[in-house]
Amino acid sequence: MPYFFQQLLNGLHSAALYALLAFGYVLINGMLKRTNLAHGPVFAFAGQTLIFAAVFGWNVLWLTLPAAVALGVFAAFAYSALVATILSRSVFLPLAKSTPNAIVVATLGLALVLMELARIAADTRDFWLAPVLATPIVFWSHGGFQVTLTLMQLVNCALAVVAIAAAALTLAHSSFGRHWRAVSDDPGAAALCGVDTADVFRWSVLAGSMFAALAGVMAALYYGNMSFGTGMVFGLKVLFVTAAGSYRDPVRAAVGAALFGVAESLWAGYFLIEWRDAWMLGFLVALLVLTRTGEETHDRQPR
Repeated sequence: MPYFFQQLLNGLHSAALYALLAFGYVLINGMLKRTNLAHGPVFAFAGQTLIFAAVFGWNVLWLTLPAAVALGVFAAFAYSALVATILSRSVFLPLAKSTPNAIVVATLGLALVLMELARIAADTRDFWLAPVLATPIVFWSHGGFQVTLTLMQLVNCALAVVAIAAAALTLAHSSFGRHWRAVSDDPGAAALCGVDTADVFRWSVLAGSMFAALAGVMAALYYGNMSFGTGMVFGLKVLFVTAAGSYRDPVRAAVGAALFGVAESLWAGYFLIEWRDAWMLGFLVALLVLTRTGEETHDRQPR
């Protein structure tokens, strides 16, 4: 029982990362309604930028570790905002009404650009952060086995809950939330009602990318390293989770992604971890096929 509880707690941190990514993905997809392969790379790019900036602050500027990490966090959000602005103005808006494959190709190209920028900046080397807030907090001790989470894990989970709750309240009660729902449902009708659809589009892409950046910052601070492949894998999982769950409700997508994160942790605790991604992605594909098949059968029934 303590081992199960430990795996369950471990899953909370993964759940926080997946929930942030899913919430941000749906914010963007509500406007775009196209497959966006750049979301995971933005997540990885933010984490890598934090690490590069922190290493620069430590080695070159001779900053203390907290100051170097603060510099890295600032750089991660600043560069992610720049990438989001380029995405919305130069990629998404011009291609929003084109064929779906155009967005797929464009975002895949952007992913490759971000990957090469990170590789060149790192000179094809790996940089690691020193452990941050790695003090273990004991929740339960039984028979010599301690169930723990680090302080960093607890802070990350709390940040994710606060960020998603604040964004959900904003969407529910603000004019931006009303405009987002209107443009997501019917951009043409929203424009006729006086909504600046392009402005809503740009702010949605920026907000969604900031959620990905926050997840990247949290992952980099916890793991101490961030590879571009990790970003692609996380992005693909979130893509399938939101496809099987909800493309229209960010909160529902975040909850589904969080449950997926917990399930993934439980798999890693009891089965071969080498097969974790294959089995979890296979489960998502099967769920996607079953849910979409059910919807199509319902739609074809005579009315």
